[in-house]
Amino acid sequence: MASIRKRAKKDGSATYQVRWLQGGRGGDWEDEKFGDVTAAEDFKRLVDAHGQQWPYGWIKGRGFVEPEVHPDDVPFLGWAHRYVDRLTGVEPRTKKDYARDIDNHLTPLTHTGRDGVQRQYGGLVHTLRDGTVMPATVATLTEDDVADWVRVQTEGIRDPDDPKAWLLKKASPKSIANRHGLLFCVFQAAVDAPQPVRLTNPCTKTKLPRTDDQTEEEMCFLEHDEYARISREMRAFDPAAADLIDFLAGTGLRWGEATALQVRDINTRRKTVNVQRAWRRQEDNTHRVGPPKSRKSRRTLALSEMQMELLRHHLRGRQQPEDFIFRGRDGAAWRHSNFYNRKWKRAVNEAVSKGLPKRPRLHDLRHTHVSWLIAANIPLPAIQARLGHESITTTVDRYGHLVRALDAEITAAVETAMTVPMPPRLRAVTS
Repeated sequence: MASIRKRAKKDGSATYQVRWLQGGRGGDWEDEKFGDVTAAEDFKRLVDAHGQQWPYGWIKGRGFVEPEVHPDDVPFLGWAHRYVDRLTGVEPRTKKDYARDIDNHLTPLTHTGRDGVQRQYGGLVHTLRDGTVMPATVATLTEDDVADWVRVQTEGIRDPDDPKAWLLKKASPKSIANRHGLLFCVFQAAVDAPQPVRLTNPCTKTKLPRTDDQTEEEMCFLEHDEYARISREMRAFDPAAADLIDFLAGTGLRWGEATALQVRDINTRRKTVNVQRAWRRQEDNTHRVGPPKSRKSRRTLALSEMQMELLRHHLRGRQQPEDFIFRGRDGAAWRHSNFYNRKWKRAVNEAVSKGLPKRPRLHDLRHTHVSWLIAANIPLPAIQARLGHESITTTVDRYGHLVRALDAEITAAVETAMTVPMPPRLRAVTS
């Protein structure tokens, strides 16, 4: 392994020399000098990782330079698709979505202008120091290239022939973060490969747009009376559909979890519901029942007597353990698109026409459930378990801003801590 030697200088400073036998035992001694120990330690790790060889692209005394050709370099897009194809432990639909993101957002797109000239725009490309744009390869892409890609995703690209049209529409901060996460994993696979294609991940230091910079909140929280308006409208034309949204708002279950509940999941004696499965979309856009979203999504929820009475009503006539609890009039399980378009939109539109000031999505019933729990001073860890979040961080990031019920207690505790009692002697003198 390489070693580091500290060399003191007459002015009191020091240099740090990294030394190693080129190729290991039997090789010639090589060395490189650094002005600080951190840089020397980083370089030592690179030498060790390269089998006691000079790191590829490193020039003695100059550091890394941009190589013209890397012996193991490959086109970036081919590597990215290869990475996705080899993923294990993920749903086929997820792999298809990743491949779509590579094609739609990492691949440069071609546009033919009014002048008949084809030009490429967007996508991930490599820009040389002189400004020349080159096709992206795994080894040549830099932090600046990734930053340029994020900027284009954030700002979009207008059509030069029609300023009112977009060649590439602006992406939301959340979408950019998701695509950047995939990009990070693709590069990390190149870094972690048995024969590394590159030494570092250019996505590590990327500054992404803040997800709270959007002027419109993605989540909509309903007050109790606001939700009651929607429920009343729904119940007026379909009581069974109203029962389903009441159950969603009362439990915080995801749509795919609630509509996949079966007779065997209900414990009428203990008044609980066991979440063990959910609807999962397949590659061909069909749905089948599979495991829920994550390990902690498998959970047991306590139900109120009112909720149990609702379930008992829907259990009547269900004879098989695998029978679904919530079903449409044709006896089949609800499908999200049908329910949303035929039931939810109709009820919301009716409520809005009568004064409801919000237009919530169906998934906002889950957010609404959380807001009600927080208003009742339920601790966030308990909410995390009820929602099936894999991490408390997810719960805090999404709903922490709603925790205002304890403001008075918090300010009182701070005031008490900051109030220093007067020493006894001083009190005697002032009195």
